[in-house]
Amino acid sequence: MKKTVLIILCAVAAVLALIGGIAAYRYWYDRKAPNFSGATELYIYPWTDPEAVLDSILASGNVKKPSSLKRAFKGCETMQVGHYTIDSTCTSMYAMRMVHKGWQSPVNLTLSSIRTPAVLARKVGAQMLVDSLDVAVFVSSEDSLGFKPAQLFTRIIPDTYEILWTASVREIMEKLFKERDAWWTQERRAAAKKQGLTMDEVSTLASIVNGETRYVPEQPAIAAVYLNRLRTGMKLQADPTIAFCFDYEPNRILKSHLQVDSPYNTYKNFGLPPGPISCPPKSCLEAVLHPDSHSYIFFCADPSFNGTHRFATTYTQHLANAREFQRALTARQKAAARGSK
Repeated sequence: MKKTVLIILCAVAAVLALIGGIAAYRYWYDRKAPNFSGATELYIYPWTDPEAVLDSILASGNVKKPSSLKRAFKGCETMQVGHYTIDSTCTSMYAMRMVHKGWQSPVNLTLSSIRTPAVLARKVGAQMLVDSLDVAVFVSSEDSLGFKPAQLFTRIIPDTYEILWTASVREIMEKLFKERDAWWTQERRAAAKKQGLTMDEVSTLASIVNGETRYVPEQPAIAAVYLNRLRTGMKLQADPTIAFCFDYEPNRILKSHLQVDSPYNTYKNFGLPPGPISCPPKSCLEAVLHPDSHSYIFFCADPSFNGTHRFATTYTQHLANAREFQRALTARQKAAARGSK
């Protein structure tokens, strides 16, 4: 009898020990052992429920032990809106606490090829949680910006920025403005002064250079042409400013377009336009700060259509270059028309 009781007690103790061991292992594993084999990018929207969040993480295929993750998320009813990166160092419990407490990972906000505030609003809205309409309203208001909307693109430099996905419109714009201020080092401010330009004027001229060419090696030469025109009292006569007046709709600038009544019409007005006609990239800003040294006043597209330009010091030379380009363009258009038949 005693032996039977002893056996039963030993069996019960063994079962309890096994249960305790399993519980202890689960407790340790859930809190101490990395449970992910790779990185999982997770976006939680205001309307996302906890069950959907758990399903999304499980669907990534990076969870080593789904049962551990389910235990950690059991009873977690509140999750913070945001962007999270769950990597291979995370435990199940840490992943749960991350989304429960809002320990976000920043996202990359990439801005490039921005011609208008509307394009800026769309690109920000497409990458961030904010609505593009809210961005458009913000950048069109002097009260919001603290300066005239025409100067918006003097305060933004296209690049990739790390920022929280849930940042407000004001926080996003303040981040961009702050990064622009940091880019303008004392050396760059001195370079602008050397060219006889303010920082805003550098941005304005750089936007014209950006409208003329995306071929970076040639941008300092284009910048020098416009600086030469400014210094000799010529009108800039920049086609990109005319395109800006028509919301960039014309495929080609015609003589009729040059009659538009606008302060941005550099065929009618002397000096720089009131503000940038696009958001100039760093390469164009640097081209204006460090232009080539030459005496060219004119340029036109190369007839080889390789994206470069031919430069001239006299109007006669420029007309010869322009006629050659027009002949090449006409021949190209005729060839295209024959090919379409």
